[in-house]
Formats: sequence, structure tokens, C-alpha cells
Amino acid sequence: MGLLSLGTPLVWDEAKQYADHVRTHGITQFLHIWDRLKDRCGDELLWGDEIEYMVASFDDQEKTVKLSLRQTEILAKLQSIVDDIATDRGESDSVPTFHPEYGRFMLESTPGSPYTGEIRSLLSVEDNMRYRRHLARKYLKKSEIPYTMTSFPHLGVPGVFTDPYFDPVDAVSSHSLFLPEEITNPHARFPTLTANIRRRRGSKVAINLPLFVDTRTPRPFVDPTIPWQRNVYPEDPEAKNGAALLDHIYMDAMGFGMGCSCLQITFQACNIAEARRLYDALIPVAPLMLALTAASPLWRGYIADVDCRWDVVSASVDDRTEEERGLKPLKENRFKIPKSRYASVSLYISEYWMNQPAYNDIDAPHDPAIFERLREHGVDELLSRHVAHLFIRDPIVVFSESIDQDDSTNNDHFENIQSTNWQTLRFKPPPTNSPIGWRVEFRPMEVQLTDFENAAFSVFVVLLSRAILHFNLNLYVPISKVDENMARSQRRDAVHSEKFYFRKNVFPGPSQPTSAASSCPSTPVSEHGGPILVNGVNGKEKKLRNCYPLPPKPDDASPFGAIEEEYEEMSMVEIMNGKGSSFPGLLNLVYMYLETLDMDEKSARKIEEYLDLIRRRTNGTLQTAASWIRDFVRSHPGYKFDSAVSPEINYDLMIAVDEIERGLRAAPDFLPSNSCPRG
Repeated sequence: MGLLSLGTPLVWDEAKQYADHVRTHGITQFLHIWDRLKDRCGDELLWGDEIEYMVASFDDQEKTVKLSLRQTEILAKLQSIVDDIATDRGESDSVPTFHPEYGRFMLESTPGSPYTGEIRSLLSVEDNMRYRRHLARKYLKKSEIPYTMTSFPHLGVPGVFTDPYFDPVDAVSSHSLFLPEEITNPHARFPTLTANIRRRRGSKVAINLPLFVDTRTPRPFVDPTIPWQRNVYPEDPEAKNGAALLDHIYMDAMGFGMGCSCLQITFQACNIAEARRLYDALIPVAPLMLALTAASPLWRGYIADVDCRWDVVSASVDDRTEEERGLKPLKENRFKIPKSRYASVSLYISEYWMNQPAYNDIDAPHDPAIFERLREHGVDELLSRHVAHLFIRDPIVVFSESIDQDDSTNNDHFENIQSTNWQTLRFKPPPTNSPIGWRVEFRPMEVQLTDFENAAFSVFVVLLSRAILHFNLNLYVPISKVDENMARSQRRDAVHSEKFYFRKNVFPGPSQPTSAASSCPSTPVSEHGGPILVNGVNGKEKKLRNCYPLPPKPDDASPFGAIEEEYEEMSMVEIMNGKGSSFPGLLNLVYMYLETLDMDEKSARKIEEYLDLIRRRTNGTLQTAASWIRDFVRSHPGYKFDSAVSPEINYDLMIAVDEIERGLRAAPDFLPSNSCPRG
């Protein structure tokens, strides 16, 4: 979730006075990193996942389920247990870690140490995820369960949905009609972030999801659960004055978005050039993975006509003023800003020849003074524009004790703005005083209900990233088409009902490699000069790696023509399985890459189980989590076909999800039979 500094956070009227100070020193800090590490090269593949849990509390007598607000107590217990395990083992690197998140009902978990490129490390992901869930579950109350669900269906419903209960009237940070103050992590950063977004924006955030209209849904739908007449905070009339739309599910607080859980993957790259290359290549992949992992059709007690969290989170942290949103002429603010701080990527940043200027085809305003400063310091145009684009934002939380920093040894001002630009991907410079290199964070995926699914999608993204680098794939489409794909990816059953813009020919030359093995150089050479030891059979590699050389533009490269001729609309099946002779499909590209690896039959079978899940989610023989959840609700005997999710349905749904995760309930339309917990 970003920096958790200790200190005294400033309210917005005070914090905004330091906005230019934070930006100026943040750029200075970035330039110190640039000067020290722009030529760093040779870092091996290290990667990791982040999984967020929500903790639910059950009352089996009353048949109700609520969110447990014991995060502080739970984390203290888990930290003690993790420390004991590390002491017993005599090491700490292999012990999972747990972190606080925005919601007081949430836990974030990461592996104790990064995964490597070793095949056995790749195949340890699922066990590691299961171990983390086991640790979390073991030290909760008997009535509590950790879930990997993207959204809690009853967050913000009238009545009791937290344990213990708190009244939304006391929501002094968000002024929400629905969420109490106590839903938020008590660390000073989080309520300050919530309040300062509201104050900077000049109103509460406004989130409206289209309602899934069923056979008995009242039309027009005017939500009877909104306290229309409440008069506690100045913003209370906003709902009836137009913020709450007809036939929509209305939400009004940061907690609805930042209370969602997701699955994120971070890669360390060989060097800055490879990081930028991978960042660009994964931008068009992000909407596809959002659609494939869709898992959140239920919001505030209703069924939505969308399947994903993305627009909810985006609107929940949208601090743009009316001027910045284009609703009023610019007067107090510097820029009209097309997107929320939480949005899809707006700029490609690689200097590689494949990246044509025409692909950056949307309005992505940048700070001209910051851009010129970066350019004068020697930063190239594309990266300068990227950083200057991020830095049109204000810092939302400023701690009084951290205003003055040593810019040569500290990067907190840079991260203050960098870490509150929540995009589908994040290009991450090395931290100060750290052995960590240049990284790319892949952020769009919804967390899945089971560890098998989360492992499968993690492994797929890692393998796809290696296929991109190994085959030097060209996945560029204009950013405007990526944005359109992001909108389509969230629609109901987008995997099967939507088409997505994708590139027709992903190979740099006119044809694809005839075989994966023949495309692998017999003696791979890293960019930092030394040979990469293969140590496998038949010229195959023993591990996934970094440091793929970036070949020059081939003589037979497809000539640059009309950009519109490079891509077309494809179904998800075509994107994953291939279309025509020049595009084998992303799944087949992964299989081609796997042919370059020396692995045993057992490892190959396990990877095939993961890829089979991706394939079957694509072709519809297995449902996405969103489709399964929607069908569960609509087939429940208590459902009245009025779009409402009753407490009874919510309880039974959460019980079913837990039983599926533990292998106690079969769900043949949702998961393959081999996905049950092992051992």
C-alpha cells in the first residue's frame, strides 16, 4: 500500500504547502538513484507475489458473516509466530511475512524471500501460498477465516457488517454514508490519506457501478439502502444531488476500493533497459489478465453488471478537483488530468526500436519544468516524460518529521508520489541502500479464491514475461486501445463476450521461429558481457533468467506502416490460442518457451496443470470466479431475482468459498479436480 512512515501527518491545507518541496526533492532523489545505478547490469531474475486476505468472522447460529477488525492484534500475533519460526530455523529469509493494509480487516502476505529462476522455485509458489494461509488461519479465532476474495459482498450494507460493530456516523475521515471510521487501518497514514483525498477533491469520492438488472429488479432502481436524508457532514446531500446514479450501486469512500484484495507480481530485471522493455510489453497484457482473473461481481449487497474491481478502486482514490476533471476552467490547478491516480498506464517508456511514438497516442500531461530538469541531467526523453507525468500529482500525505531529508540517501519524497500513482504496471527504481535492482510490478490481477489459482496465474505471468524476452516479442498497440481494452475487460463475462485489440504479428521479423529450441542461442550471452551457463541437455537452459540481449532491428523487420494495420480485435480464445500464421497465441508462446528449458517430467506436469487452468478459463469450460459467484447467488433458493444479496446468501457463499479452498466442496464448473490442497 506504500510508505508506512512514523510521524505526524499534515492535514491537507498544511500538506499542500509542501507539494512543490516534495516534488522538487523527489526528483533530486530520483536523479541520485539514476546517477548511481543507471548502468547497473547483470541482476538475476528474482520475483515475488503479494496476496491480500480479508478476515471474516462467522456466527453460525445467526447465519451471518462479518468483517473482523482485529488486524492490529492478528498482525502482532503473526509477527511473534514468524519471529519464533525464524529463530527455530536459524534463518528469516524463508519465513513468510505479513503486513498491514488499508482495511482493518485485511492482511497482506509475501514470501519471506524472493523466488528465483530455478524451476523448483517456480513450482514452490503454491506451497508457499498455502503455508501463508495456514499460518494466518492457525492463529485466528475459531470463528474467523482468511479469504482471498477481491471484495466482501456486504461491505457497506445497512446494519452490522463488521465485528465489532461501529456506526458510519462517526466516519470523520471519509464522511461516508456507509463505512465507519474504524474500517480503516488506525496507522495515521490511512485516515489522513482518506481525509486528504476528500479535501483535495472538494467532495467525497463518487463510485457508481451499473446494477445487474434481474427479472424482478425495480426499474428505475432507486437504492432504498442509501440514507438519503442524513445530515451529519457537509457532503451528506451529495448522494441525492446527483452523485448517486439511478440503476447503479453507489459507494462513497476510499474503503470500498482500497478494501479490495488483489494479486501482484514484481520482477527484478537485468538492468534498466530490460525493465523498461518488460514494462512496455506487459502493458497490453494487463487488461487480458484482469478479465481472466475477474472475481468481484458483488458490491454493497447487490449484484453488479461488471465483474472486476478496477474502476471501483480508481474512483475511490480520485483526488482530482473539478478543474482537473475538466468540469471547470483551470484557475487554481495546473493541469487537466484525464485519469485518476489509480488507472491504466498512459505512456510506454522503452527506447527499443519497437516502441514507435505513435503508440503513445493519448493525452498524458507532464510537468514541463520537471521534464526539462530531467532532460538537462541526461535522462532520456521517454523516461523523463514518464517521471514528469507521475509528478503532476500532489503528495497526499506529508509527515512533518520527514519534510527535510538527505536526498542522497533517502528516497521517501520520490516514493511519496511514485507509490500513490497506482497504475496497471509500476516501473520501480532500486531503493536506496539496497541490493535490489530495477523492477517491474504487474498490478491488474484480481486475487483468486484458491491458492491453486493464484499460483497458476502467477506462474503464467512469469513464464509469459520470459517468453517475451526470449523471443523478443513485439506486443505494442496504441495506448488508446489498451485503455479501451481495460474498459471492456471489466464487463460481465468479458472473457467470452468481449473482443480485445491485440497485435497481429508479435515477432520482430515477418515470420515466427520454426521451433523454440532452434531459436535459443547455443551460448547465451548476457548484456554485461559474460556467457550464461546453460548446464542443461540439448542446449536447453536449467532455469528462467534475465539478461536477454536486445538485438538490433532486423533487416527483414516488418516495415513501419499504418499503425491501424498492426492490430485488430480478437477474442480471448484467439489471443491465448492463436490466430493465423503470424500469431501463435500467448499460451502457445509460453509452451514454445518451455521447450527451451531442461526440466523433468514431474515439473512439466505441474506447469501443465497451471496452464490448463488458464486455457479452460479462456475457452469457457471453467468459469471465472466472477461468473461462479454470480451463478451461486442467482441459483440460491433464497434469491428473489431482485439483484439483492441477502445476509443468508452472503453467509452461504462465504461458507462455500471456504470449503472449495480447503478441498471440501467440488466445483467442477470452476476448478479442475487436481486443484485440491495437497497433503
